[in-house]
Amino acid sequence: MEPRRDPRGALVRPYAVTRGRTEPLQNIALEAVLSSTPTQSAEARFAGHDKYRISSVCEGRAQSLAEIAAYTRMPLGVTRVLVADMVAEGLLTLHTAAPATGFAARMNLLGRVLSGLREL
Repeated sequence: MEPRRDPRGALVRPYAVTRGRTEPLQNIALEAVLSSTPTQSAEARFAGHDKYRISSVCEGRAQSLAEIAAYTRMPLGVTRVLVADMVAEGLLTLHTAAPATGFAARMNLLGRVLSGLREL
């Protein structure tokens, strides 16, 4: 005989997961790449169920913020807040593609490439 299940399911309100916060500690782009080492995943085990799930998704394979939200089936806003917390706590590593210098030159190059593609 199967155990009785709550008809409401295991729903936890998003604001409960983030303790009422809707803004992350730092702005992380949707395409930002994050990864986790085995050591970071072991530490995340003690940070809570949701953070451990996120760390497990990123262990051994870098994932974007959007992919993490999809794989964990958490709302993007909740994932963004939790991931920013985890980066600040050292539980995830953030790999940015934005260069520290030469941003204007790269944007100029991308603009020229886009113009060339439009002319095709």
